[in-house]
Amino acid sequence: MIQLEEPSSHQTKLTPVVKGKSEFKGLFIAIVIVTTWVISLSLLLSLDISKLKFWMLLPVILWQTFLYTGLFITSHDAMHGVVFPKNPKINHFIGTLTLSLYGLLPYQKLLKKHWLHHHNPASKIDPDFHNGKHQNLFAWYFHFMKGYWSWGQIIALTSIYNFSKYILHIPSDNLTYFWVLPSLLSSLQLFYFGTFLPHSEPIGGYVQPHRAQTISRPIWWSFITCYHFGYHEEHHEYPNVCWWQLPEIYKAK
Repeated sequence: MIQLEEPSSHQTKLTPVVKGKSEFKGLFIAIVIVTTWVISLSLLLSLDISKLKFWMLLPVILWQTFLYTGLFITSHDAMHGVVFPKNPKINHFIGTLTLSLYGLLPYQKLLKKHWLHHHNPASKIDPDFHNGKHQNLFAWYFHFMKGYWSWGQIIALTSIYNFSKYILHIPSDNLTYFWVLPSLLSSLQLFYFGTFLPHSEPIGGYVQPHRAQTISRPIWWSFITCYHFGYHEEHHEYPNVCWWQLPEIYKAK
């Protein structure tokens, strides 16, 4: 059970006191997510899909997308130091590993951008926000993605794809359906549920200081959609709380 206390005079509003938190639970959950992703991808890349219809593959693609999202959420928690707060080196190693598995994304670069987002949410200097012109879903998404992808990453991923296809002899359909497509769908899932919905300006205008809104859903649906990232106001108010604790924070407020 999580209990939140009012910040003391030497604490900021962004630092609640969280009781009953296991020091190793975050690390354990991160290991489970990474291990499940590795096993799932390994099995799927060796699967004979030549006789399967695409609609049969769709649930598997969505499953793999969900695991990709879990990789990124784990790296996000590492940026907040909550995967393994007992040892910052291990914590940031997990973050670096999961971002590399996700798409060769540079951890330190994203770490700086993410904290810039937290200190200046939904503003001109927020790297995750639209530029005032690209406010609709897809225009904002492509504007958002440009800030996180580089030609170096694209070339490296293309090289891995071709090495896997021509040297390891992994079928191109398997690589496309279970490696490429889930990662792209995951980026759209993360953007839609973690940026677009919570940080789009509401009808009555933004509420300071977090300029974020919670999208309340049943807990099982909240987990499936984006690992409880719909509790976004709570995340901005208490950024040192793990993703799996956000529903309790929402209920405790």
